[in-house]
Amino acid sequence: MTEQSPVTQTNAARVAQSPDGQVVTAVRHYTDSLFSFRITRPASLRFRSGEFVMIGLMGDNGKPLMRAYSIASPNWDEELEFYSIKVADGPLTSKLQHIQEGDHVILRPKPVGTLVHDALIPGKRLWLFSTGTGFAPFASLLRDPETFEKFEQVIVTHTCRDVAELTYGRELVESVKTDEMLRELIGEENLDKLVYYPTTTREESPKMGRITHLIENGELFSDLGVPALDPETDRAMVCGSLAFNLDIKALLEKAGLREGANSDPAEFVIEKAFVG
Repeated sequence: MTEQSPVTQTNAARVAQSPDGQVVTAVRHYTDSLFSFRITRPASLRFRSGEFVMIGLMGDNGKPLMRAYSIASPNWDEELEFYSIKVADGPLTSKLQHIQEGDHVILRPKPVGTLVHDALIPGKRLWLFSTGTGFAPFASLLRDPETFEKFEQVIVTHTCRDVAELTYGRELVESVKTDEMLRELIGEENLDKLVYYPTTTREESPKMGRITHLIENGELFSDLGVPALDPETDRAMVCGSLAFNLDIKALLEKAGLREGANSDPAEFVIEKAFVG
């Protein structure tokens, strides 16, 4: 990293010395507001695909500045991947967006979360509803063979403002279907189960509109050739902004689905952790 980097000047040495410090192995910037990064994985860390951990850097006051981040890599990956927004005045992301390969970040290795298979009762079709970086936990679940073993169909929706913001999700879905290792891991017979439904709300694209509106008017179901939401067959996971989560929750409950949890599995679950 260059000497001019604010991460190097104020955080690197202290983070590297932290017992929870992990090394950044890769960084990729998608837009002015989105990037992903990979870090080393502690040998002792075990997690369920879909869970989140606390990631951070040392603040200017010498104390760790931590935020919840969904783990985007599957539970079998040797490294940990994260997908993040960039917030110019965000306490953490204003600094985190400048990390480079070889830098250190703090990882608190205590994974938690509700977007896990254990929180859902068995069903036929799994819906993964996401906006923006809410796609991250689904990037983990879509690379986990268990997801395809449990359901006959897996439909992931991703809604963003602009086409470029869909890049991470689109490439992830493409990799599941084309990467030789992933195809073998998930099983050739399961690849047709995965359906990707991207939409934009601002920039023109093949499919425009908020997913909530497309659910309400039935367009989502007619586009995909599947029945409307039914608590007998459909299960769902939801991850996005607070407003999005509440809107989707209302639609799912209207359709008769119940919200579940690790201790009380049901038809849908929502992630309530956010980054900033």
